[in-house]
Amino acid sequence: MFPVGDSLRTRTTPYVNWTLIAVNVLVFLYTVGLSTRPDEVIRGFTLSETDRFFLDWGFVPACVGKYLGASVDAGAVRLSVVCPSGDRVLIQPFTAMFVHAGWAHILGNMLFLLIFGDNVEDAMGHGRYLIFYFLCGLAAVAAQTYFALDTTVPAVGASGAIAGVLGAYLIMFPTSMIQVVFLPLFFLPLFVPAVVLIGMWFIAQVFSGLATLGTAAAGTGVAWWAHVGGFVAGAVLIGLFRRKQRPRAFV
Repeated sequence: MFPVGDSLRTRTTPYVNWTLIAVNVLVFLYTVGLSTRPDEVIRGFTLSETDRFFLDWGFVPACVGKYLGASVDAGAVRLSVVCPSGDRVLIQPFTAMFVHAGWAHILGNMLFLLIFGDNVEDAMGHGRYLIFYFLCGLAAVAAQTYFALDTTVPAVGASGAIAGVLGAYLIMFPTSMIQVVFLPLFFLPLFVPAVVLIGMWFIAQVFSGLATLGTAAAGTGVAWWAHVGGFVAGAVLIGLFRRKQRPRAFV
């Protein structure tokens, strides 16, 4: 079940949302041109140009944990390869929100942001929405670091911040009708309430995250806990960031 639109109109132009989408797309198009052929060996680890880009601009939970003084169960040599020097680890949670690992990753994230982000920005205002977006992304980083502390695989993507947008949308517009399609049946659109679509999505994230706890897969594939952390942050923070609303118009 894949969303393709919603029933809410916006009163303002979502400049911030469009800019976030544009930056994500531009960064991704840059990464497409990077080589995936291993061409450098660093302390026994063979890396490609793409690998180095992800390590430079993604965030590694083990590195964040180590920087914050947590006990990390990862090899010292590997940490020396994947962790940035100095305080640069503090920048990576922000830059990671604009890096994506493949076409499905970028297209899925940007579609969700396009559908749901404009209404959340409209409800908050441009500046508040940008701050809200980054705070949800940071909450996602915190959750993923906590539950996948020992992983040295770089985490990238806007999905944690976008999960916060979904959380805010659900709280504000639970009865908004979302147009969805069942892949691959593109020509059979259906409409479901936001509370059903987003609620099912969140439940799936929680159970998927629980399934990885205590396993070697934790933190190495989809960042389930980043989604959960971002969503919860969005649902909580909306009370602080939402402006006083007038009645909404539906189409």
